[in-house]
Amino acid sequence: MNTEKLRELLNELSQGKVNVEDVMHQLEDLPFKNLEHTKIDSHRSLRRGAPEAIYCEDKTENQVLEIIEEMVPESSVLATRVNPKVLKKIQDIYPEALTYPESNLAFIGEFPGDTRGKVAVITAGTSDIPVARKSEVTARSMGVEVDTIFDVGVSGLHRVISVRDRIVEADMAIVVAGMEGALPSVVAGLVDTPVVAVPTDVGYGTNLDGITPLLGMLNACAPGITVVNIGDGYGAGYFAAATINKIKDNSRTASKNEGKEDSNYDC
Repeated sequence: MNTEKLRELLNELSQGKVNVEDVMHQLEDLPFKNLEHTKIDSHRSLRRGAPEAIYCEDKTENQVLEIIEEMVPESSVLATRVNPKVLKKIQDIYPEALTYPESNLAFIGEFPGDTRGKVAVITAGTSDIPVARKSEVTARSMGVEVDTIFDVGVSGLHRVISVRDRIVEADMAIVVAGMEGALPSVVAGLVDTPVVAVPTDVGYGTNLDGITPLLGMLNACAPGITVVNIGDGYGAGYFAAATINKIKDNSRTASKNEGKEDSNYDC
């Protein structure tokens, strides 16, 4: 159950459109729905501002579809690491679903129309886009505008310099890179925008399936960089969006309180 749904339910109770028993029945699934094989965290969106994402790897097709069926009426659904066969099944059952086969990703629902900030999602190479797409879709699902900037790696520094203004305009930047993982440090050295670095397994043998760029990003010279796990585009998108939303919420609360304090002064 999301915040909007809960507010609507409480408003209906206060207006006498439903009784206490009706409300209690609808709240029975809080804080989780028990499907035996899975306990869906119904409180996640209330606590964290976004519904629980489905990690589909090693889940059966039936388990994934049952979880989606339970979640869809109440919230949007983001499914990660989806098997291609299951991804096709999701598209068949939910024609409105957005599927990204190259990222093994599916999104069912609507992106919030009222965006509250902007994140720039940047890749070093075209091969890093599948991971970056996870960051993009995750951030958009949480009500944040996304500007995608692809293929601006350090092998041609003029490319990233040419988009510096776009990065500066963003509240946060997610930088996705494989090979030696140098791009996040370069970006952080060019702008004051906080950077979330995402290492990928893109590269030759000594890339070591993403360990090399991971270590490079953890040892970056430029300050202001947060590093997530190898290929964790979802985690990067979530962190960036949650941070932006929290800052916006605090800013709005401060503005409201400032107005109240001013009204208490005598003329």
